[in-house]
Parts: sequence; C-alpha cells; structure tokens
Amino acid sequence: MTTDAPVAAAPAAESPTFDVLDLRPEVRRAIEAMGWKTPTPVQLQAYRLATEGHDLLVQSRTGTGKTGAFGIPLVDRLVTPGGGAQALVLAPTRELALQSAGEIGKLGTLRGLRTSAVYGGASMEKQVRELEEGAEIVSGTPGRVLDHLRRGTLDAGSLRVLVLDEADEMLSMGFAKELHAILELLPRARQTMLFSATVDGPVKRMAERHMKTPEVLALSGDAVGALGITHYIYFVSGVGRTADLARILEAEDPESAIIFCNTKAETEQVAEGLRQRGFEAEWLNGDLAQADRERIMARTRAKSLRFLVATDVAARGIDISHLTHVINYSLPTALEQYIHRTGRTGRAGRTGTAIALVSPLELGQLYYLRLQYRITPIERSLPSKGDERTRLEADRVAMLERAFDRGGAELDQAVARRLATHPDADRIVSGLVAAFFARLDGDVDAMARAARRAASGATASQEPAAPTPTPASGAARAPRERREREREPQVESAESTEPAAASDHATLYLAIGKRDGATPELVGAWLRDEVGLPESIAARVKVKDRHTFVEVPKDAVDATLEALAGRSCLDRPVAAELARGR
Repeated sequence: MTTDAPVAAAPAAESPTFDVLDLRPEVRRAIEAMGWKTPTPVQLQAYRLATEGHDLLVQSRTGTGKTGAFGIPLVDRLVTPGGGAQALVLAPTRELALQSAGEIGKLGTLRGLRTSAVYGGASMEKQVRELEEGAEIVSGTPGRVLDHLRRGTLDAGSLRVLVLDEADEMLSMGFAKELHAILELLPRARQTMLFSATVDGPVKRMAERHMKTPEVLALSGDAVGALGITHYIYFVSGVGRTADLARILEAEDPESAIIFCNTKAETEQVAEGLRQRGFEAEWLNGDLAQADRERIMARTRAKSLRFLVATDVAARGIDISHLTHVINYSLPTALEQYIHRTGRTGRAGRTGTAIALVSPLELGQLYYLRLQYRITPIERSLPSKGDERTRLEADRVAMLERAFDRGGAELDQAVARRLATHPDADRIVSGLVAAFFARLDGDVDAMARAARRAASGATASQEPAAPTPTPASGAARAPRERREREREPQVESAESTEPAAASDHATLYLAIGKRDGATPELVGAWLRDEVGLPESIAARVKVKDRHTFVEVPKDAVDATLEALAGRSCLDRPVAAELARGR
C-alpha cells in the first residue's frame, strides 16, 4: 500500500566544531581568538594521524586550510616549549613562509611556543638570533634553510617533524636539489608531512624516497580545481587580447582579481593597457624591486587595488583573502599551473570565479584541461555592442540615482508622478536627462564608468575620475571639488606629499592608514613593540587616509626597516620603506 503523505526531510548535518578534536585548552583558546569556528575537512582528517606520528601525504587544493592542518598538530602535541628547533616547515616563497610562521605563532602563543621565519633577502643576523633564542618551529624557504643547516645555526639533530608545504610548487620552481640536500641532513627518525595541490610524478617520487609508509589523504582527487569555483572561458582571436580583456572586465565587473600572464613583458603591457582604459591595475613580476613588491602586495591585501597582473613566479605563495576572480590572460604552458592559479579564489569555503581567454592556438590545452582535470568551463561570448550599450545606459542611470538620492519636495514628486503617465513622457524625461548631463564638465560616460568601478571595488583607493554633481551644485561645483581632491595625495606611494623631516631625522613610509583603523597612538605603540623606539615616537607619526609617515633618527633607519620586514599591524602586512626624496 502506498501513501502520498509527505516525507519529512532529514535535517541538514551541522558542521563540526573544534570540540571534536582532543585539543589542549591553550590551543583551543588560541583558535577561538583567531576566529576559526569549524575545522576544514583537511584539518579534521589530518589531526589524529599527525598527532599519532604518522607520515602524511595530503592532496588538498589551495585555500582549504592546510596551514591549520599541520599547524594545529604541531603546537598541540608534536612540539614542546623550550626544546629548541623541533619542527621545520618548508615553503616555496617568503610570503608563504611568513604566512605559516604567523599563523602557527598565533596557534602556539598560549603554550609559549615561538616561531621563526627564515628566508632569503632578509637579515641573516636577525634569523640567527631568533634561532639561538630557542624558536621551536622554523618556517622557511629551501635556499635559506639550507644555508642555516650548513652553517650550523639551525641544529638539524633536534628536528623531529618536517612539513613540505606546496610541495608541487617547490619542485616546479626548481628547488628539487635544495630539498633533497635538506632531507639528507635531517634525522632519519623523523615525521614527514607533505601537502600538495597536485600529486604528480615528481611529488610521488619524493614521497617514495623520503617518507615512511605515509598515510594518504586525497581530499581533492580528480576534481582538484573544481570545488567552489565556477570556470568560464571567452574565445578570443589572439589579436588585441588586452582590448578583449578590458571588455570582459567591463562585463564581469569583478570586485578583485589576479590576472595571470605567462611572461614578464606581458604583465607590464597588460597592466599599462588596462590603466590607459581607466582600470586600476598594477603589475608584479620577478623584475620588480622588493620595496615596490611589498607596497603592491600591501595594497592588494588591504583591498585598495582591484587588479593585480602577475606571472606565476611572482604570485606564488601570495595569500589574498576574499579574492573574487582569477583571470588567465593566457592559458599556462604547464596545465597544472591552471590549478594553482584558480585555487587562489574560492578559498576557505567561499565561492570564486575563474576566467580564461582562449585563442585558437590554445584549444589543445583546453582539451587537455577537460581530459586531465575534468574541468569543463562554461563558454561565454565577448560582450556585443548591444551589451556595451546596455552597460553604458546602466552606468548613467546609477549616476542619476546617486545625484538624486534624496528626491524632491512633495510638489516635485507629484509632478514626477504626473509625468510618468504623460503621453510624451519619453521626450520630456530625455530632455531633462540631457540637460542634467550637459551641466557636467567632462566625458559623462567616463565619469559614470569610473564611479561604477569605484563602487564595485568597495574599498578601492582611487576615487571616481570626476564627481557626480548634486542638483544643487551643478557644473560649477565639479571643478571646485576636483581642485580640492588634487590638493590631497591620491596615490599610495612613498612619494606622497609630506613636510620634510628635521635634519637629524628621516621619514619612513608605512603602507597602512586611517582606512585600516590606524591612529598615531596605535602605530606608535606598534613601533615601540616591534622596533624598541621610545614612547615619544607617537608624536612623530602622521597617519593619512591610506598610508602613514613616521620620522625616526637617521641612525635608526636601517634597524627600523629590518625589524619591520614582514611584520603586520592590525592584521595587515605593512610594507615599510624610506620615503623617497627624504
């Protein structure tokens, strides 16, 4: 006998909390202070195996919480305070090494555990001091770690746990020689945990050679790049690709994006082409000076830069939260790089969008992407003239909405209602609209486009190219507002206008400002803690909207910049450099 009675739906399973892990109270409180609510799948599955001492081979894509997956077991069970360097974390880039050191440091702070980040391009003396002071967990890049091991400043004999983070990235970047040299210097009786987005031949061979019957956690499998990300492709001719990209950005209107190019020359050409079309874009490649790189990355993380155009090498290890789009200007020659590129969006359970421009010469790579990784992007057509006209109309409507956000008096509203039903409403309204836009000083469509881009970026640092006048202000107000803005520094750089320091002082530029919550007192306290500057330093701190200037004694400049390298304030990495012309 059948029945048509509805069947009650099973309640949705709730996500587990960190209570399911047998954590020490100090580690549990540290996790709560960091704002982590629920463990990710890789953190759940890795904890027991790691704390039991097993070797682990973990395939899990970027952004799934891998740092917590090895960081929590390290600080909770595997490392003890006061025992010297016991755990070594190897990462492909200084940014990733710093990120791991920062997160692990927070996890272990209540247990009294210390971390040290060791990487090239930074002071060896400072790193040696941290190691001598007994940092229990070391996070570093292969080259600098190998230097410390060979010099004896890092005691290989005390290391009990090795973590290889982004192992496939390290191997693809040519670190195989350094990795094998490091592994030969470490004790045989150690625990090794290898984390990788893809597990290909080189990664498998390294695991077979240097790991002891590892437990395998394949949390990504064949769908390594598909989880949480929607993939789209735009077919382009290959000629005028930057112009096609600009049309796509107009249609997609992403809040924030990394645009990947295959060569250094492409990054500069594409960034300049986008800037010429009114987009806020910066390029990042291996030729960029470190100070400029840190400034650009600080802007990107602070969400004051919408479009970062980068090569794979320059972008490796960069961790940008809430990145909404990854755009492949060209498909990478090594298709596994597509996984790493697109894995920078859709992180930590969020959704993301991956877009690729595909020319006829790249159809073979697209076929391989579908075959190898089971990723089938959705095809989209380049915006048509009609689409562009619709966007232009929408921008003008938005401009009118902002200009008349308060509406008119009661009588004006009554007239508007009558006008809506007037037989010649289109003619009259179009005349009113034409009169409004005629009062503006400049290219109306460029102004409307700039205002929409600034609004879409939410926290973009660049203001609209021209203001939207209110009905009361008319065209006369627009030039005055522009003059007022021109008197304020608009570009976040070390060249921003600032009075010269006293002759015995130099002015430093810090990439943090009022928009980040900075105040002279807070920055002064941060400088006292990080550098040891006197309490009076707050009087020499001048906080602007997007950056800060601080005067320090000239003989303290080098020590200050060294101490601030890689440091964070208000949970933001802060690039520091000598203000140009000071």
